[in-house]
Amino acid sequence: MSDLFDAGFFTKLNQLKLAAHIRLDQGQSGARKSSARGSSVEFSDFREYLPGDDIRRIDWNVYGRLDKLYVKQFMEEKEAKYHIFLDTSASMAYGEEEKSVMALRLSAVLTWIVLQQLDRVEVLTFRDGRLGHTSPIVGRGSFQRLLRDLEQVEFGGTTGLHEAVRRSSTGGKGISILISDFFEEDGLEEAVRFLVYQRQEVCLIQVLAREEIEFDGEGTYELVDLERAGSVRVTMSRQSIRMYREALKRHQERLMRLAKRYGCTFLQVVSDEPLEKIVFETLRQKGLFG
Repeated sequence: MSDLFDAGFFTKLNQLKLAAHIRLDQGQSGARKSSARGSSVEFSDFREYLPGDDIRRIDWNVYGRLDKLYVKQFMEEKEAKYHIFLDTSASMAYGEEEKSVMALRLSAVLTWIVLQQLDRVEVLTFRDGRLGHTSPIVGRGSFQRLLRDLEQVEFGGTTGLHEAVRRSSTGGKGISILISDFFEEDGLEEAVRFLVYQRQEVCLIQVLAREEIEFDGEGTYELVDLERAGSVRVTMSRQSIRMYREALKRHQERLMRLAKRYGCTFLQVVSDEPLEKIVFETLRQKGLFG
């Protein structure tokens, strides 16, 4: 995966900034505006001087006009906290161009952009209802270690998104990005509701294989459930292919309604699309980048 990120791609990524719409009220000093008052360079308001205030913040021009002491308040810069939840269940290892590869690449791209804007990020893998962690990501110097960690991620088992999310520590305002095929709908709404309750701004990125959205082959197939190790032999006719497409469409519509209900961003990417196209067109058009 490290070979993917050449100097030219890095240069382009550095032009992007994730568009978070939250106002933060806690965290370390960083590059995002907070509702807390501090001493950054962006002016916010005046208030009357109180004993103990820094006299360097007194506005003497206002004093000359009103004969009262006022101090300047500024909008404090805070770092945003990002949580990237990466589905590592068996179904993600499907496709001629595997969904898992695209999911790993997106996790890396988003992590780099977060680090560039001096925010915090944590990459969390999940499967079988369990939560895994990559090495702590503190500053841009940790990025190469993250790439090595992602290269070691294995895919298998079932999903269990809700159980995994409930084990996470997302207290306080922040941004949670879920990367999955979302084929296991059980628990998805509960997971989103939990994150929203935790004051998270949620983004759902669905990764599908080309074969899943453009299936059109008639004939007899052995369909394998990658997550539960079962299989069934089916004959696909034109009618059954049409039923499959309609079922997939209904599934997409349910995901979009869920996102709308909870104020989430939802977007779909296909695993065989060029990464640059996804990052600089699809994600940008959906408003993920500001």
